This record gives sequence, structure tokens and C-alpha cells, in this order.
Amino acid sequence: MFSKTCEYAIRATIYIANKSKEGTNVGLKDIAKNIDSPEAFTAKILQKLVKDDLVSSIKGPNGGFSLSATQQKEVYLIDVVRCIDGSQTYDGCGLGLSQCSEEKPCPIHFQFKEVRTKLKRMLENTNMVILLEKLERGETFLRL
Repeated sequence: MFSKTCEYAIRATIYIANKSKEGTNVGLKDIAKNIDSPEAFTAKILQKLVKDDLVSSIKGPNGGFSLSATQQKEVYLIDVVRCIDGSQTYDGCGLGLSQCSEEKPCPIHFQFKEVRTKLKRMLENTNMVILLEKLERGETFLRL
């Protein structure tokens, strides 16, 4: 459903948020290693996230990437998806057709519309705090 780039971006954001909660800035190499992403590719993803103010970047010897407590509350999954994949994930045609609409639906239009609506709602209602809390309680798993 998400592009590989978007999957890495979501994992990176969660990883950075988790390390930030521990009071640690995290470096590129550490992020790439822990989300199983090539370093150069991860750098490009992080550059986009920083540009959209979803992640903070601090230069210097104690630098790295972080999410403040405020960012952890304000950064929702929809923000990360929008930054990387745009709105196509939850607004586009399930078959990738450009002319799919209510008036001219593709064969899966109405079924996919339900899935898109639920996906968009989940993305809009899930911030980093919620994800970190689920990780802490052991309800979810992510190699951190």
C-alpha cells in the first residue's frame, strides 16, 4: 500500500521518536542500520522529513536527528505519508487509473474507496506518541 520509501520513512520517524524519548539524538548510520535501509537512501528520506519539519536535524558532534515532545504529539502518520508519497495512497484509484471517479468507476472503485477511507482515518488519528505507547506496552513490535 505504501511505497518502500514511505515504509522506511515511517520506520525512521518511529525510531527517531523512540530515541528522542530516551533523550538521545540519533545519527544517520544508526537509523539506516536499525530500519534496514541503505544509508544514502535513508539520508534522502531524512532530508525530506526535515524539510517538512517532521523531524529535526542538529549538526555537530552531539548532533543527529530528533523529535521533540511537541513533534511527537503533532507528527501523525498522514504527515509522513503525505511528505513521501503524497495523497495518492489514500486518494487515488486502486488500479492506478487517472480517470477513475464516482461517475466512471474502475472495477474495484467502491470496495477500494472503503479501504482508502479507513486507511486515511487511521493515518489521521495516529501520532508518534500513540505508536510509542503501543511499543512500550508490548502491543506492537518494531526492531528498535
